[in-house]
Amino acid sequence: MEINKIPVVPEPLVQSNSAAKTTKKQAGTIKTAESFHDVLCRELVIAGKLRVSAHAQKRMKERNITIDQQDWEKINSALHKVEAKGAKNSLMIHEDLALIVSVTNRTVISAMDKKAMKEHVFTNIDSAVIVK
Repeated sequence: MEINKIPVVPEPLVQSNSAAKTTKKQAGTIKTAESFHDVLCRELVIAGKLRVSAHAQKRMKERNITIDQQDWEKINSALHKVEAKGAKNSLMIHEDLALIVSVTNRTVISAMDKKAMKEHVFTNIDSAVIVK
């Protein structure tokens, strides 16, 4: 068989989420496709950066919560500490603010101000951190 006659099918650089977990068999090898989101999340974890989910961003906007760079650094530092202890989901309290953080994904998944905390029960957490 001549090399020039082997069909070459380029793969897209970014695939949709529905195709993210599919496995393709091409030229006798199995390749697992990753979604852009999966790659981005992995790279952010490697870089040690903290993300904020769309849900948390919405809650922060609704509740007029702003966090400056210095406070984000404190929260990220606390995240490193709780991660070293093996936590998966943590409640982080900083001043009048409570954050629910997925330690595994390094993602803030919800944010509450003092008013919202009064009526809230925190579930599905395995640790709590007071950020100073």
